[in-house]
Amino acid sequence: MPTSSPTPAAVIAQTVFRVGLGAVLVAHGSQKLFGWFGGGGVEGTAKGMHSMGFRPGRRNAVLAGLGEAGAGAALALGLATPAAGAAAATTMGVAASVHVPNGFFATKGGLEYPAVLALAAAAFSQAGPGPVSLDAATRNVFNRPWMRVVALLAIPVAIGSQVYLRRKELAADAAASDELDSVGDAAALATPDKAE
Repeated sequence: MPTSSPTPAAVIAQTVFRVGLGAVLVAHGSQKLFGWFGGGGVEGTAKGMHSMGFRPGRRNAVLAGLGEAGAGAALALGLATPAAGAAAATTMGVAASVHVPNGFFATKGGLEYPAVLALAAAAFSQAGPGPVSLDAATRNVFNRPWMRVVALLAIPVAIGSQVYLRRKELAADAAASDELDSVGDAAALATPDKAE
């Protein structure tokens, strides 16, 4: 079956979507890394990451910031698209997992927004950046078919491992809190009531 070249409108649409997605990711990552656009910077993000169960918080803040800003920049440029798409999809997939308890819609704090960003990034990791990209300009040296397969396999494994580690940390926090409550209850029972 012969393949046809994409129409100019399709090339423009793909390029605009890829650059727009990359720019959104760069903005989000810049909030985490530099505190730009009202973000918390590494320190503020690290505190949030720690409280959400991503330990150590600082390391996870930097990784999330790089996963968004670095991968977003590479996507916007259309460079190493399988790796960039996988990194962004993983970062946003993990973010979506945090929002699951709030349901789907973003208006209720749900997973809608990060999930859509993850899906879009994953799509670019598989479909490629298009002809208006640094990958195309470099003869796709960082955009080989085998790289797409690796990216496709890496995304769910990386998301799953981060979700598992987070749940493990949160379970340890809950167990420690229950133990402290038990110690406090035992101490209250052992202390005589001064009103008697």
